[in-house]
Amino acid sequence: MLSESLARYRAFSIQQLERVSFLAPLLGRLAVGLLFLSTGWGKVHSLDKVTAFFVKLQIPAPALNAVVVGYSELICGALLVIGLCTRLATLPLIVSMIVAIGTAKLSDIHGLFDLVAADEFTYLCVLVMLLIIGPGRLSLDAILVRRLLASSRNET
Repeated sequence: MLSESLARYRAFSIQQLERVSFLAPLLGRLAVGLLFLSTGWGKVHSLDKVTAFFVKLQIPAPALNAVVVGYSELICGALLVIGLCTRLATLPLIVSMIVAIGTAKLSDIHGLFDLVAADEFTYLCVLVMLLIIGPGRLSLDAILVRRLLASSRNET
């Protein structure tokens, strides 16, 4: 009797969570998208400071990489917020987070728990999640796909 009640409650709970599952990629996109949009804006408007920081980290071609990172964060962050070219937009940001962990954060990481405590690792995980599952149905990507499918059906 108790196991039947638990099974029904479990099924009901899963059904309710499935109804709002579209929120997961939306919240992930907004969280990291707004973050990168903000940090990109700051970097683009302080390229001299970013370049100096990259020199300190011994990143090759620091001035060029400061521009690339700043504009990548700004543009890709904006794309994530609106859900356009989402999977493609995650790629430069994933690379940026891997480089950040391997350079700026490396001295702070002494083991697994230090790694998972780093904000950059969390951003990396959300970006990889978005790369794999996509932007969700509340995105321009999904809207464009629906319209393209509808127009292709009308042509046949």
